[in-house]
Amino acid sequence: MTATAPTASEPAELMKQLILDIVQALVDQPDDVEVQLIDDNDSTVIRLRVAHQDIGKVIGKQGRTARSLRTILGAASMKLRHRFALDIVEDGDGPPTA
Repeated sequence: MTATAPTASEPAELMKQLILDIVQALVDQPDDVEVQLIDDNDSTVIRLRVAHQDIGKVIGKQGRTARSLRTILGAASMKLRHRFALDIVEDGDGPPTA
């Protein structure tokens, strides 16, 4: 019986699911929560998109909830030995459509 080494995508998928579960529990519209992984050279950016009316719940007063999410991400990053960053995007942000 041989053990397989974890691939680079497995830690990212674990973190994606962790952020998704936490944020869906916080917001009023959990079906509108989207989490996207953007791989960089030695790190992964987790882009979190929520509904317009839920952005305040994810950021929190004075950014406390967002800071807590980033702290959890940082602690798990150390265990997984891979760097993660959290990018919170309000639904509707991005390039304008013509």
